[in-house]
Amino acid sequence: MSSAPTDAELRQKLTPAQYAILRQKGTETPGTGKYLNHKEKGMYSCIVCGAELFSSDTKFDSGTGWPSFNNPANTRNVKLSEDRSHGMLRVEVACANCGSHLGHVFKDAPDQTTGMRFCINSACLAFEPSKSKK
Repeated sequence: MSSAPTDAELRQKLTPAQYAILRQKGTETPGTGKYLNHKEKGMYSCIVCGAELFSSDTKFDSGTGWPSFNNPANTRNVKLSEDRSHGMLRVEVACANCGSHLGHVFKDAPDQTTGMRFCINSACLAFEPSKSKK
């Protein structure tokens, strides 16, 4: 059983912008993502397959215009690979379950415990609020 939906299923499920980001490795315009300033506690998951990706506990304001996290919630759900597109050397972040492009990770967050900044497109994420209220 494959985790990844067919291309036709994805084109029906996703908006054109989501499809371009998730399947064609596009990116959102900085400052436009719905989760950029989102502060609610909970879990961010892959919009395509539902794999848990990032906890709100690791989200921080990087000032870059995209939601940023210092660590994945489950490293088995995130795949990192070299990306040499656009004349740059970067590390792509993808969903390990369905292969969807999520964003990039950078080693430029010295104020974070991991030193890492997972720069993720909001269009790739679904959010599930925490059940417990504190």
